[in-house]
Amino acid sequence: MDVLVIGSGGREHALVWKIAQSPRVGRIYATPGNPGIYSRAEPFPAGTGDLGKLAAEARTRNIALTVVGPEQPLAEGIVDVFRKAGLPVFGPTRAAAELEWSKAFAKDFMRRHNIPTASYRTFRRGEEAAARSYAASADIPLVVKADGLAAGKGVRVCMTRDEALRAIGEAAGAFGDAGSTIVVEEYMEGVEASVFAVCDGSDFVTLAPAQDHKRALDGDRGPNTGGMGAYAPAPCVTPAVLDAVERTIIRPTLAGMASEGRPYTGCLYVGLMLCAEGARVVEFNCRFGDPETQVVLPLYGGDIVDLLEASASGTIGALKSRRGGEAPGGAVPRSAVCVVLTSGGYPGKYETGKKINGLPEKDTAGGVVYFHAGTKRDAAGHVVTAGGRVIGVTALESAGNIAGAIDAAYRAAAGVSFEGMHYRHDIGKGALS
Repeated sequence: MDVLVIGSGGREHALVWKIAQSPRVGRIYATPGNPGIYSRAEPFPAGTGDLGKLAAEARTRNIALTVVGPEQPLAEGIVDVFRKAGLPVFGPTRAAAELEWSKAFAKDFMRRHNIPTASYRTFRRGEEAAARSYAASADIPLVVKADGLAAGKGVRVCMTRDEALRAIGEAAGAFGDAGSTIVVEEYMEGVEASVFAVCDGSDFVTLAPAQDHKRALDGDRGPNTGGMGAYAPAPCVTPAVLDAVERTIIRPTLAGMASEGRPYTGCLYVGLMLCAEGARVVEFNCRFGDPETQVVLPLYGGDIVDLLEASASGTIGALKSRRGGEAPGGAVPRSAVCVVLTSGGYPGKYETGKKINGLPEKDTAGGVVYFHAGTKRDAAGHVVTAGGRVIGVTALESAGNIAGAIDAAYRAAAGVSFEGMHYRHDIGKGALS
């Protein structure tokens, strides 16, 4: 079968890398892709600018499964277009993806279905005075979120009242239309973690839990980013915690979405805060998270194409039955750590076009995988920087040896260089404590 992967980042490189391991797969296509992705996939002649044209080309080329990586095409309804054309596609419909593209909708949904999350208030453009009044009397710290998609950077954790008032005033300017509605919510104390559930509308499979590092600087300081690194499995998500997450969050979410006429298929990313009173939802994303995908997929022990296809066709239950009720594929007993190399200045202003030195010819070398995120080839054929997050260096070690994976990831990261390169030096340290 031929597979098409939509996207151009580290998440999509990880998906292509994992899909390429399936004996069922013939050709893999990607759009827009990047140099790392194209070490295993072929460029697809149509892009996401015209979804109808993209679907038509996929039909012409007999694409058996399309896997959508980024949130933007999901919010634009790519799954609806492909389904209308009779094409199997992995991901949620536009209506179901509103769990991500509108944080106000997600919070209201959780309230309707008694899914544990932070208390909140929503304010629309023109209601800034009411938002400031609320922030002036609410407990501090507060979290201010842009309602719409903001590339993982639409959240501000405000430790002082002045910070909260300033974030409210700057939301629309900083995030454009995405900030025309804001959510001001309670600050939750606890440990953050991420759980991916691959869903088919009524059933699901959870993958290895992970922990992301959102802040730009060591010690969880600096501005929020799209992710500076991750590790899996996250020891804080014990089997008991995962069972509670499935029972109190994932199952009620699938049931609630189905009851509202938005059956959820694809990957449901559950961003968690593990609080004293139990797990609570920080946010939902409607696709594989990045960089967590770069540590979670290498730990999946089965054929990922079987799982993605079962999600798209509504047959996860049958797939689980064939495996004796176990999660299909299970988890490989290994540890994985990903360190993200970024352009200097990210997530603020940064320069691109910097030549990257030290990358191996193949994306896998010596137990380390080099996932391309923001790269391209220049006119001379050199791989150069083309984004804020540039390379995800993922190291794999034996089960329980996260310390070894951390060391291996940083040794490999030190072998890569480009002008202005920045990375955190404490990825994975939380697992050691």
